Amino acid sequence: MSKLILAIPSKGRLKEQCESYLSESGLKLKQVGGDRGYAAELHGIEGVEIRLLSASEIARNVISGDVHLGVTGEDLLRETAPDLDSVVHILKPLGFGFARLIVAAPQSWIDVNSMADLDAVGAIHQERTGRRMRVATKYMRLAREFFATKGVGHYRIVESAGATEGAPASGSAELIVDITTSGATLAANGLKIIADGQILASQAVLGASMRADWSDEVRETLRTLLDYIEARQRAKALKTLRFAGAVGTKTMNAIATAHELHIESQGVAFCPNGQATSAARAIAAAGGGRVGVYDPEFVFEAENPVFERFVSRLK
Repeated sequence: MSKLILAIPSKGRLKEQCESYLSESGLKLKQVGGDRGYAAELHGIEGVEIRLLSASEIARNVISGDVHLGVTGEDLLRETAPDLDSVVHILKPLGFGFARLIVAAPQSWIDVNSMADLDAVGAIHQERTGRRMRVATKYMRLAREFFATKGVGHYRIVESAGATEGAPASGSAELIVDITTSGATLAANGLKIIADGQILASQAVLGASMRADWSDEVRETLRTLLDYIEARQRAKALKTLRFAGAVGTKTMNAIATAHELHIESQGVAFCPNGQATSAARAIAAAGGGRVGVYDPEFVFEAENPVFERFVSRLK
């Protein structure tokens, strides 16, 4: 049996958030060999092989087609593949792992606040020192592209092997391009974010490889996986209304229109979270009797647009 290969982060906060996301969707991840093991099993659906890799390894493996799916940062995918959209289909953003890829300069550069300012400073720096301004980063391709779009030319890239935010203080670079969440670490290292220096707003995504071998079996397993995920995400946005009383069709249709109700059967309806209590009151007042408002765990539908959009690209 062909298996769907899913790569997830092997450690850290991103791994914990990924496990929580899958668990919430009814898919329990069990690490083989304890917390130090690099193999895992997914309980809830059959036909899935889990690989625990670093976030950068996941990006490379999804792009190469060595795995079918991967959970990693969009920033890493876009840095690794210049033609990302032709080799990876981003199935969905996952709502965690938020970060920004930014340009940062020393706080002591009080007159430098924009990318245009950086270009001017770079020209002065080169004239005075005979060398270009150094930019430390792990995101070399994205940095070069961004600097080019901003018209900044007086610089050179220095590949960062360690903590990038420490490069200016250590004297190995004048500027950095790096990922940040709150900016607190940058501030602690005497750096400030350039006002128009945001390169990319990133988060964890579920990416599908266009280069992997998508057999019929693997596609069906993907459909099952996405059905679980979408059913849970759909349920989180809805409330279930249950009532025993009979409400006239015309009145019920008016309530449904006003409160965005989806009537499933007699006495059962789904409603957006923000409309649930007002809809329940309206149904009760119209003769619906007692109206209960509940949180659905999953809401499955026959169609799965996330799956269909991806499969249409494989044809």
